[in-house]
Amino acid sequence: MRHFFRAFRHRNYQLYFAGQLISFSGTWMQSVAESWLVYRLTGSAALLGVTAFCSQIPVFILAPIGGTVADRGNRHRIMVITQSVSMALPLILALLTFTGRVQVWHVFVLATCLGVVNAFDIPARQSFVVEMVGREDLLNAIALNSSMFNGARVVGPAVAGLLVAAVGEAWCFLLNGLSYVAVIGGLLMMRVTATRRARAHSPFRDTLEGFRFVLRTAPVRALLLLLGVVSLAGMPYAVLMPVFAEEILRGGARGLGFLMAASGLGALGGALSLAGRRDVRGLGSWVGWAAGAFGVSLALFSLSRSFWLSVALLVPVGFSLMVQMASSNTLIQAMVPDQLRGRVMSVYSMMFLGMAPFGGLSAGYAAERIGAPATVAVGGAICVIAAVVFRMWLPKLRVEARELIVAQGLAAGDPPQELTGPAEQVPLHVTRS
Repeated sequence: MRHFFRAFRHRNYQLYFAGQLISFSGTWMQSVAESWLVYRLTGSAALLGVTAFCSQIPVFILAPIGGTVADRGNRHRIMVITQSVSMALPLILALLTFTGRVQVWHVFVLATCLGVVNAFDIPARQSFVVEMVGREDLLNAIALNSSMFNGARVVGPAVAGLLVAAVGEAWCFLLNGLSYVAVIGGLLMMRVTATRRARAHSPFRDTLEGFRFVLRTAPVRALLLLLGVVSLAGMPYAVLMPVFAEEILRGGARGLGFLMAASGLGALGGALSLAGRRDVRGLGSWVGWAAGAFGVSLALFSLSRSFWLSVALLVPVGFSLMVQMASSNTLIQAMVPDQLRGRVMSVYSMMFLGMAPFGGLSAGYAAERIGAPATVAVGGAICVIAAVVFRMWLPKLRVEARELIVAQGLAAGDPPQELTGPAEQVPLHVTRS
């Protein structure tokens, strides 16, 4: 157990984890309540896709700028600012909903504003982890972050479903806004040493440097491409959950909460399976198998017309998606130099969150034409095909990754014994943690 929670040796990480756990519970409550509000006001699956598009397209457009800001500035200070702004947005939505003045365009505008904030918050937050725990506990911290995020994903949607059914959506928005007090308080209590970062080039040139690293580093590029395909084709299933809950499975708002919580429960299991690992050996293979399992699970879910069977099928959906996402995150962070971390993680954000709005928008309109089950099934099939292609590339990627790992290890001053041994014993998924 001491190994399982070794990132908690660091005081700053303890504060970060506690604050984010409370905040993410509120975030998931808002996600369910917001989707239900839009569907209640419009009855349109297409507008559910528009909501997702508004909240995530700013990440795709602005994340490269956010990554450059994270690499050139104080990541801790950036997070305090972004979390403070994020707190105001759900409180505004709560006020509009309590007073009965809320309209769909209000949701779209506030979702867009949150997307702009996330474009700066996510690269700073992802790259700040290594400053809290160091490289030796980075793998464990990323896995625990995923566990925390998905533990909140289990509780938040279930509570939101009950609250929406009992007292309406506004209370979910209010509680989400108040939950940010915990994370802001945790950030302010941290003891952080300011890190000076060189600014030898212009911000524009620094931004391009992050893209160049991704494009010329085949293992990183392949991981991000697979993540982008899964985000575009598979992740929009969550956008269509209100349609499944109301029209197909007849579960209503309470059923929506259970469906989202089941996916979160599976994702929590996936994150915990990574938290117990001592190194990143084998994660390259895990990424490919997880992407394929995610696609198969989605296809099976699309065929179900039983509520509780659908709930059960969403557990492996969440498990496999989390394993792919967290494993990709870990591998990329292990291979990237710290001076490029914010910019490379901004590209990660573009692929993981930035592609989702295009998928959500297309899935919403496709669901109105061919139905939500067929839309989810097609997305699952695309994920399976992408996973097969990735597995075919994997042997060649390991060769290129080996050279990068050796160069990065020597540059970082890692112990020589970590890099010794025959070349064929250092594959893609063996990186220093």
